[in-house]
Amino acid sequence: MAAANLRLPPLPTVRDLIKLYKLRALRQLSQNFLLDERITDKIVKAAGNIRNHYVCEVGPGPGSITRSIIRKCPKKLIVVEKDPRFVPILELLQEASQSHVKMGIKIQDIRDFNFEEGFAGAPAREWTDYPPPIHLIGNLPFSVSTNLIIRWLHAISEQRSAWSFGRSTMTLTFQKEVAERIVAPVTHEQRCRLSVMCQFWCDVEHKFTIPGRAFVPKPDVDVGVVTLVPKKHPLVKLPFKTVEKILRTVFNMRQKWSIKGGGRLFPEDKRDELAVKLFALADVDSRIRPFEISNEEFARICYAYKVICEEDPEIESYDFRAPKKLNVVAG
Repeated sequence: MAAANLRLPPLPTVRDLIKLYKLRALRQLSQNFLLDERITDKIVKAAGNIRNHYVCEVGPGPGSITRSIIRKCPKKLIVVEKDPRFVPILELLQEASQSHVKMGIKIQDIRDFNFEEGFAGAPAREWTDYPPPIHLIGNLPFSVSTNLIIRWLHAISEQRSAWSFGRSTMTLTFQKEVAERIVAPVTHEQRCRLSVMCQFWCDVEHKFTIPGRAFVPKPDVDVGVVTLVPKKHPLVKLPFKTVEKILRTVFNMRQKWSIKGGGRLFPEDKRDELAVKLFALADVDSRIRPFEISNEEFARICYAYKVICEEDPEIESYDFRAPKKLNVVAG
């Protein structure tokens, strides 16, 4: 096509379709409909060039963002929606765009979706090459957004799922507070475990904020649009679960000196000695608070923990949150 954007045949507005099919947002699914076309176009623009690319839209609902994606002429669009009530509206878009876009509709939980199968035929690239022509775009329900991003970071760390093709990019919405956590720099009031984990594996950018009044029904909070592009070289190359455990434990006592939380990585009878050793090996000041530790310093703490576990393998299975009996059996 010579045109920059695809012009869809005349269709009822999303608002009219919601009325026609008597649809309402379900609180139990954290649904909020975004009906402003200018905003949905802006979300898709934040994803960059998607023309002739492969796109998976997470939770399309009544298809507002879907329309904006279709107008940018991707080669293939897969929409993954848990709620079957939206099938007739999505099928309408599928039919209207079939001459230009191959659109697939999957009614299932995105957490169960097989990205390798969905993106079959997409060109793969080496991890250190440019990102492949693959994008995840979505207005995520608040109730699953943090869980989803942790799952996907895990997949990125192992270069599997949507990231078996290379450094596939994400453009996603989050509750504003969560968006701020994802991009929070050192000393920021929102900096937490999620901040460091996202920044270990991805380059993150808070693109813009959508006011809550743009959604139907209006949520109590504003919404942030964030892009995440996997790094060519992650800041830490250790098992994901190990890194997650370290960060979760250190940030467990966010307002205390870091050595307080870090000490909980170790059994009580070895805690004082090994906590000091951990921060000494990492060359990190143990008397600053977790949110004052840089990503690079946290990476050194992770590697220092690995050294200590290699010296005393029983340490690795210790979890301060587990019942004492389990920790005794484990080590």
